[in-house]
Amino acid sequence: MRELMNLNVDNLILQALREDITSEDITTNSVMPNYQLGQVELICKQDGIIAGLSVFKRVFELLDDNTEFDMKAKDGDEVKSGQLLGVIKGDIRVLLEGERTALNYLQRMSGIATYTHSIAVLLKGSKTKLLDTRKTTPGMRIFEKYAVKVGGGYNHRYNLSDGILLKDNHIGAAGGVKEAVTMAKEYAPFVRKIEVEVENLTMVKEAVEAGADIIMLDNMDKETMKEAIKIIDGKAETECSGNVTKENVANLIDIGVDYISSGALTHSAPILDLSLKNLHAI
Repeated sequence: MRELMNLNVDNLILQALREDITSEDITTNSVMPNYQLGQVELICKQDGIIAGLSVFKRVFELLDDNTEFDMKAKDGDEVKSGQLLGVIKGDIRVLLEGERTALNYLQRMSGIATYTHSIAVLLKGSKTKLLDTRKTTPGMRIFEKYAVKVGGGYNHRYNLSDGILLKDNHIGAAGGVKEAVTMAKEYAPFVRKIEVEVENLTMVKEAVEAGADIIMLDNMDKETMKEAIKIIDGKAETECSGNVTKENVANLIDIGVDYISSGALTHSAPILDLSLKNLHAI
């Protein structure tokens, strides 16, 4: 994931900067028309897990590669309200122009890492791994999935080209579970696993008989999922999904699935409150 980030982030960050600066930062240019060296402090205003510091830094570097950083935390660190996370030094105009975009990335990514961590700790000691989904913000997927990993979760498929997941509408289009799995096996390279989303025990049996590699138990109640695990009996890996949140995940641990996937990791995590403060000339 780190290599994927390095190869792809610049274009995405530049798009975000262009969204915020179409021609100039008229406010900054009105009060700071000329170069002036300065520094500003990155302050944590809420307890959590920090994620996205390299992205935060890259925003300023793309505006001016002479910007300097003295970072006092690293991704994955538990941070506390009031903690100094770093000092950024450079052209005051650049510090002002990049502030909001840099914080938007860092706050969003740290919020996801913090929320993911709060669920991952509940699964600690069990065999079940916590997965994200494709329910990500457009243009932010690479950042959000990275943040999930920093928070202690794992990535499901990155995009539609990354893996086969036969959901209800795919099954409907194919004419049934057996037909969908058969067609996927004929089409896909043999190295690809085939995952099937099922909604009842009849579909579970069909998925097992069809030879699915992973069976996702979608929006089932707890007792039905336990019965499904018995039917599957180790013939496929298992995943449960459907409105999984911090509030209900503890109730799913003893079911014995291999994976729990949660769209809430990326679509419902609140930001972590961070701020750039004490800007002054040096």
